[in-house]
Amino acid sequence: MSTPTNVLQAVQTYQKAELAWLLNSFYAINQSNKKFKDFNKLVANLGDTVTFDTSPRYMTYAGLQITQQPSTQRVQSLVCSQAFNVSAGYTDQQFIFNVEEYMDRFGKAAMLELGSKIEADVLKNIVSGVVINDPQNASFGAAQVNSGPFRFYGDGVTPINSYTQLAQAIANFNDFGSAKDKMHGVLPTTAIPAIVGTGLNQFAVNRNNEAAMSWELGAFGGCEWFSSNLLPSHVSGTIGDTASPNNVMTVVSTNDPTGANITTITFSEPTSGSDANAIKAGDLFQFNDGVSGKPNMRFLSFIGHSVTQQPVQFRAIADAATVGGAVTVSIQTINGVGLVSAQNANQNLNNAIVAGMTVTPLPSHKAGLLHSGNQYYLAMPQLPDESPFTTVNMQDEDSGASIRHYFGSQFGQNNRAYVRDEIHGSTLVSENSMRLILPL
Repeated sequence: MSTPTNVLQAVQTYQKAELAWLLNSFYAINQSNKKFKDFNKLVANLGDTVTFDTSPRYMTYAGLQITQQPSTQRVQSLVCSQAFNVSAGYTDQQFIFNVEEYMDRFGKAAMLELGSKIEADVLKNIVSGVVINDPQNASFGAAQVNSGPFRFYGDGVTPINSYTQLAQAIANFNDFGSAKDKMHGVLPTTAIPAIVGTGLNQFAVNRNNEAAMSWELGAFGGCEWFSSNLLPSHVSGTIGDTASPNNVMTVVSTNDPTGANITTITFSEPTSGSDANAIKAGDLFQFNDGVSGKPNMRFLSFIGHSVTQQPVQFRAIADAATVGGAVTVSIQTINGVGLVSAQNANQNLNNAIVAGMTVTPLPSHKAGLLHSGNQYYLAMPQLPDESPFTTVNMQDEDSGASIRHYFGSQFGQNNRAYVRDEIHGSTLVSENSMRLILPL
């Protein structure tokens, strides 16, 4: 391996902690739940898995005659399937005369670059877009379909640019029955000024003073708001990006007429054509109101199974093609569950899905996030020493999040290599998250 062509100068420097730069500079890395008992503090490698539990569910029956029901421990897994590295190389002369006193600045640049890649990857959970990036993994390129929201606010056409819209998004989120503690919202950096501007016209003195001085949303509606320039975009299938009414899809049949767990729905669509890109994994859909002879579809609350005001929404978990104007879509709501009208612990519909009902997919969009319950999980366990090279594992004492830094010289060569690398896994629990939809 030859040394790269470096451009170096003799300048003054300053010192800072590399891991602190990473943990404090990015929303997802900083605010995600990294406190897995002992897992982050073990030496781990790609493919290692940690499993955590999510809220169990039951049904309530009327009267005193009991109906015994199974107790199911719901779990979700997080796999350390992702890895990134930033490396640099120098000759001995470059290191002695130019680099040795400048390593903290190169270190900061390397860590911010590495952090940006980690952050962008973790934020892809919002659009269920995290794919295994390790070429040595047998599942290389596979998507994490059990991660990310199935509910959404916004239509991909109308901007989200006011406090009123944020308040409505929070109300919709709470109406479903999501966890109410530790609610966070994340919006694109470019969306913040317009929202703050509309708020300054309202008579809310203390909030407006704070917003005007910081030009940030801060805490609003029981939710702490953040911004990021690394939020993902979702590119929808061609049906979602088709203008109305040619984007309306009509239910033909489902894989489960009993309604116990519908995980595929076959639709007809107006073009009656064949399109390999009709539906994309991560596409979002909503049942339409006002279809002649069909009841309006509403979600039941997650706990209590009461009818809410929320239209039924769901997410595609695989690409699907239209053939002769028909398309079969694989769907999911919470982990392992689709749409359920039968009376059981996972029931989430007020009516059975029948032929003739219609749904509309969202167009391509920029995605923000609303989530609660501290269920946006990130694991960054410590990597083993890279023998025979000098290895330093920089680990956060509180969360265990770790970055490995190893360096050394090629035997008999005038080449010093410096490498910073990490492994991580992330997941976002579906029932406690909502995608915020902004136009591209």
